[in-house]
Amino acid sequence: MISLTGKTAVVTGAGRGLGRATALRLADRGALVAVHYSAAARAADEVVTTIREAGGTAFAVQADLSAADGPDRLWAAFGEGAAEWGADGAVDILVNNAATSVRATLEETKAEDFERMVAVNMRAPFFLIQQALGRLRNGARIVNVTSAVTRSAYPEVIAYGLTKGALNTLTLTLAQELGPRGITVNAVSPGTMDTDVNAGWLRGNPEAEEAVAQQAALRRVGQPEDVADVIAFLASDEARWVTGQVIEASGGARL
Repeated sequence: MISLTGKTAVVTGAGRGLGRATALRLADRGALVAVHYSAAARAADEVVTTIREAGGTAFAVQADLSAADGPDRLWAAFGEGAAEWGADGAVDILVNNAATSVRATLEETKAEDFERMVAVNMRAPFFLIQQALGRLRNGARIVNVTSAVTRSAYPEVIAYGLTKGALNTLTLTLAQELGPRGITVNAVSPGTMDTDVNAGWLRGNPEAEEAVAQQAALRRVGQPEDVADVIAFLASDEARWVTGQVIEASGGARL
């Protein structure tokens, strides 16, 4: 099993879905995990409790990443939490997973929804990384969660796809910039998964589940753990020679 013992990780949007699965996986591998949340304190606390009951180490950090000062607040909360655990405040793994999406075509997209997606999906990761430069250890790992919608045309989520495409570009550029420090920067691009975000139209809807499964070469709906394992690999020393890549973890969607 890949070991992350002695590593400190930050996972944004870790209260549910893919973020939750990633936090659990990194903690299971031995990392001290900062479980970020925006408003769902109970969900984040449940993740922390689950990790600790399993013998792992974790603490919750709150910050609204749609706000301009969101990154500042996250790192301030992280510093306090890390100190309580006797950590030095340095970061080995940063997973930019927090995101927001509105299902809308070009014509239907509202300005306020567009601005929120840009703030959470693009601006926040950019400034989280910028402000983490002094915290990131040489040889650290940055993993940005993007989306398979950047490869295929999905007019119904055009603004969301735009923000995730920007994150792919950020990944490529930062891999070049941070490479001299041994820091790898990669993106993981999931397809449709069985998460709370998709629960309203997917769960309990056999026709929708079958339609999603038929789009994938592996003929099933993806689970958060499927993608969390890929992130855990990229966060490990085993992935030391992988950087600047967008790795699609979609079960072969729309090949």
